[in-house]
Formats: sequence, structure tokens, C-alpha cells
Amino acid sequence: QVRLVESGGGLVQTGGSLELSCASATIVLSTNAVTWHRQVPGKEREWVATVVSGGATNYADSVYPRFHISRDNARNTVNLLMTNLQPQDSGTYYCNTQWRGRPYWGQGTQVTVSS
Repeated sequence: QVRLVESGGGLVQTGGSLELSCASATIVLSTNAVTWHRQVPGKEREWVATVVSGGATNYADSVYPRFHISRDNARNTVNLLMTNLQPQDSGTYYCNTQWRGRPYWGQGTQVTVSS
């Protein structure tokens, strides 16, 4: 079974930075596309960024160029460095990947940006 675990969330002031990490003990993330999404209560989950197996990246307009997605293959993680954070970046951040045609999500990590 695929298990993803997000970490690194927390409380930060406007303009600050956080780095989130998505780890898996059950699959090799470097062979899969991994995406980050975020969600606030009452709204749909929003796509944030993707890194594909070849390393190419893509970002939502709302976060580019403040966010940077990267792989740490030695640690089997996909990280999301978030800079110049704004209150509208607050939410629960989830990572996602597909394995054998099925999507898998982590439990999420909370990011709160205070104004």
C-alpha cells in the first residue's frame, strides 16, 4: 500500500518561509510524478505544484515564483519550499502521487500565515 506523509507545516508571519516535505516508506517517489495541493475549509482542493519523474516542474500562477518544488532522492522525499508567504497561502497542504493507476494522498500538513 502506498503511504505518503507530509511534514513541515506551521505558523509563520507574512513574508516568511516554510519548507514542506512529502515522504514515502512504501514507494520510490523519484519514479513518479508528485503534486502538492492545498485546501481551506469550505473550498475545493487547489493544485499548487507538480514535479514529474523527469524533473520538470509546473506551478499554479498564484504561487509562482514564490514556491519551489524539488526532489531529494537520497531521502525519498519531494519538498515544497514556500517563500514570501501570504495569508492567502494558509491551508492544509497535501501531496499526491499515482501508483498503478490509483491516486494516493497524504494526511496533510497545516500552514498558517499570520498577517
